[in-house]
Amino acid sequence: MEVKIGVRDVAGQLVLESEQTPDEVAELVAAAISGSTLLRLTDDKGRLVIVPGALIGFVEIGALSERRVGFGAAVI
Repeated sequence: MEVKIGVRDVAGQLVLESEQTPDEVAELVAAAISGSTLLRLTDDKGRLVIVPGALIGFVEIGALSERRVGFGAAVI
């Protein structure tokens, strides 16, 4: 699932693929923002992404999708 995180006063955004469920990510984001703690997410390659909760501008949580194999779906 794709997660996009906008950080305040930064033009770009963080984009990562996570194996966590949308509900898990939403709970972690809510806790980080409300408690001004660190948001800690692990991407699908095992890398840890840490963002201060006080600096989170927005979080876009994508829907769960099955992994595709190959070069994508054929268009007929």
